[in-house]
Amino acid sequence: MRVLTAIPFIVAALLASLSARADEKSVPEKPLAEKYLLEGQLTEGAAALTKRLQESPRDDEARFGLGVTQFLQTFAHVGQSMYRYGLRTERSFVRPVPQIRELLPQNPHPEKIDYAAARKIVQTFVDDLNRAEATLAEIKDEQVKLRLHVALIKIDLFGLNRPVNAAQLFRQFGPQQDLNVKQLQDFYIAFDRGDVCWLRGYCHFLAAWGEVLLSVDSKSLFECSAHWVFEEVDTPNTFLIEDRSPIDAEQGPIWWLNNKRLSDAIATFHLILRLPMKEPQRMKVAHGHLLAMCKMSKEMWTHYEAETDDDHEWIPNPRQTGVVGVRVTKEMERSWLETVDEAEKVLEGKRLIPFWRGNQSDRGVNLKRVFYEPTDIDIPLWIQGTAATPYLEKGPLTKLAEPEVWRQMDRTFGGLNFVGFGFWFN
Repeated sequence: MRVLTAIPFIVAALLASLSARADEKSVPEKPLAEKYLLEGQLTEGAAALTKRLQESPRDDEARFGLGVTQFLQTFAHVGQSMYRYGLRTERSFVRPVPQIRELLPQNPHPEKIDYAAARKIVQTFVDDLNRAEATLAEIKDEQVKLRLHVALIKIDLFGLNRPVNAAQLFRQFGPQQDLNVKQLQDFYIAFDRGDVCWLRGYCHFLAAWGEVLLSVDSKSLFECSAHWVFEEVDTPNTFLIEDRSPIDAEQGPIWWLNNKRLSDAIATFHLILRLPMKEPQRMKVAHGHLLAMCKMSKEMWTHYEAETDDDHEWIPNPRQTGVVGVRVTKEMERSWLETVDEAEKVLEGKRLIPFWRGNQSDRGVNLKRVFYEPTDIDIPLWIQGTAATPYLEKGPLTKLAEPEVWRQMDRTFGGLNFVGFGFWFN
């Protein structure tokens, strides 16, 4: 998920820029949120920040810190559920590297997971994101700042009372093995009002995908394939567990050609390609989240453009430097906002996605109706084209399908990875 996608991107960018900022002084006064974030005490931090807001309702720095803490709790709760239900890290369907096993040892006494419990994990994920977004939405102070030593923030990913921070993970998995401790201690980002919208946008994006997952009936998929992922699974197909052997017991480069494992992979792939629609109303909710994400992406640039300082910016305007060290030009900003505006029109059904079959060049797919009139998700029929039939209309097609638009974006971003900028800009 794109998020989960944002966190590695942030970590890599921060640590890559540490040497350039090695001589800077640390922030003289730490916000209340950081006191708990640096110790990995997310639950305690959320409680303390909630209490602070009850005492000082206008303290938007505390509110910003609470929103960040709640956002991080979202992923901690997912990881803790994975451990609770015995995620197979030592006897799994893949070969995890030793560092992963050290970070997440397999639960020796897991609870049995069933389909209802699996859906509850996703529902909790969505609820946590909505809670964080609602907290951030209450921030009104245009001058709000939240200075955080991001690389030192700890998260107890799996509820084992072993919180780790990004710097520790990067030392273990990344190419830079000799990071200076003082650099890590001194380096920080001053998140500001625009970054509030940035984080709200990510909350909406991730919640949208959670709602899509919950909209379909994936019980058959779970009962067919969950034994790959979890140690104890409540499935009517008990034989799948009875003859399951640890992959580490098998040797050689073609371990995956085991007949049972290959048949499992084929069956799983088959079921993923067609998922029955179970709760269609969730697709409308997902659509609302995606529109809200576009709104946040545009609003955050309004705040960035109003800034006149240059204080350890996460995303700088064209007049600022920023901690990542990548200059953002006015043309980049304009091009990005035009892309967001066009994506918003596609979501609203004002622009159509070009249809890839037939000879009518003014015919396209109305994406809004895909969300508002959902049917079973059938990937082969979408590839063939017949699944798109109910949503075909004649009208203006999106500019995002025009090759010249993409060539222009490539020129604007100087040959840099536009997708990478998308993750950064939200």
